Amino acid sequence: MSELPIHDRNELEDLQLEQLRTLVAELIPGNRFYSSKNAAAAITFDVASLTDFSERFPFTTKDELVADQSANAPFGTNLTYSLDRYTRFHQTSGTAGSPLRWLDTQESWDWMLENWQRVFMAAGAKPGDRVYFAFSFGPFIGFWLAFESAAKLGMLCIPGGGLSTAARLKAILDNQATILCCTPSYALRLAEVAQQENISLTKSRVRRIIVAGEPGGSIPAVRHKIESAWPGAKVFDHHGMTEVGPVSYECPKRAGVLHIIGTGFYAEVIDSASTKPVLRGEAGELVLTTLGRFGSPLLRYRTGDLVRSPGQSQTPCACGSLEMALEGGILGRVDDMVIIRGVNVYPSAVDELVRRVEGVDEYRVLIREQSSMRELILEVESLGASSEQVKAMLLHEFEISMGLRVGVNLVPNGSLPRFEMKAKRWVRC
Repeated sequence: MSELPIHDRNELEDLQLEQLRTLVAELIPGNRFYSSKNAAAAITFDVASLTDFSERFPFTTKDELVADQSANAPFGTNLTYSLDRYTRFHQTSGTAGSPLRWLDTQESWDWMLENWQRVFMAAGAKPGDRVYFAFSFGPFIGFWLAFESAAKLGMLCIPGGGLSTAARLKAILDNQATILCCTPSYALRLAEVAQQENISLTKSRVRRIIVAGEPGGSIPAVRHKIESAWPGAKVFDHHGMTEVGPVSYECPKRAGVLHIIGTGFYAEVIDSASTKPVLRGEAGELVLTTLGRFGSPLLRYRTGDLVRSPGQSQTPCACGSLEMALEGGILGRVDDMVIIRGVNVYPSAVDELVRRVEGVDEYRVLIREQSSMRELILEVESLGASSEQVKAMLLHEFEISMGLRVGVNLVPNGSLPRFEMKAKRWVRC
C-alpha cells in the first residue's frame, strides 16, 4: 500500500473531516449504541468541522461499552450492521477491568490491516523478511493483525505459539528470522534465557525488534538494554488496542516518537479531570475516533493512555510526516500514576531509571500505604553484579532524578515473575 499524498496539515484535517462525516452518516440508523447515546444527549449527526465534533459529541468510555455488553449479551449494540456481516471475534485482556468482546466485518478488518502495514513499512520491513511472532495466539487482536498484515506484504511469517522461551530462541536462529515481534519485556526475557542456555545472539539475523504492549519501546534505557542484548538489532515501537486496532508507528527519524496514523484516526489529548484539551507539551489522556472501522466504531474514545500533547504544529516532522507526533510515546496509563510524597510517579519513568542501572535482571514495584503515607519499594534481582552496588545506584538514581527516597529490597534470582505478554510489575499492597 502507498501513503496518501498529503502536503499540509489543513489537507490532512480536510481528509479526516470527510472520513468522519462518512462514518457518522453510516451509523444511522443501524448502530443502536451511538444512535441512542447521541439522541439522549440531543446530539445531531451533522459535523460542521473537527472542532465542532470535539465540542459537541460526547466521549465514549470503556465502562459504557462493558455495561452495554452486559445488558445486551454477548456482543452489545455497538454494531452498525446485522451479525451475519461480521467475520472476526476478538477480546481485550481484561487487565484494566472486565474484558470486552469485539466483532469486525471484513471491511473493518481490511482497514486495520492497512494500518498495520503502515507500521511495518515505517519499520523498514520488506518482502522477503522473515518475521518471528514470539507469543501464543489467543483472542487478543494484535497477533492476528500483525501476522496477516506481514503475509500480505510478502514476508515469511513464523508463529511461535505453544513453545518455551528456549524453543523460540532456537526457532529464531534456525529459521534466520530478520524481524522479531514481541513485548519489550519479552525481548529482554529471550535474551536472559539465551544467556542461561549459552545461546549466542551474535548469530541472530534479527535486525528489527518491533515491540508493543508496554511503554518500554520508547524508553531510552529500555531500548538500549534490548539493543545491547540483541547485537545488530534496532528496536521499533508502536501501539494499539483491541478497541481501536493499530494506532501509531515509531518515527523513522526520531527514536521514541510515535506518529498517530492520521488517515485512520482523529486524535485528541485531554486533561483527564477537566476533559479540556491540554496545552502543548503537557501530559494528558489520548482520545481516539476510528475513521475506518465502520462495523464497530468508536467516537471520541477515552483510551486511558497517557501521552504528551504535541499541539497543532503545521511544521512537518523530520521524517516528512504531518501526523500527530507523541514525544516519548505512551507514557503509561492514566490510572497507573501514583503520588509519592507529592511527586507524580509514572511506571515509564521508573522503568527508565531502573534500566539505567547495570546489573538489574528483573524488578517489581510495591506501592504500600503506611501510616497515611504512600511508599514505593523496589524488589530487585541482580545476577552477576555486586548487589549492594546495584542497590546504592538505584537509591542514587531515584534521589537525583525524582527527589525521592525509595526502598530497595534485593530478592533471590529467579524469584520474580517473567512475562510473555504485558508485564505486571506494579503491585499495590
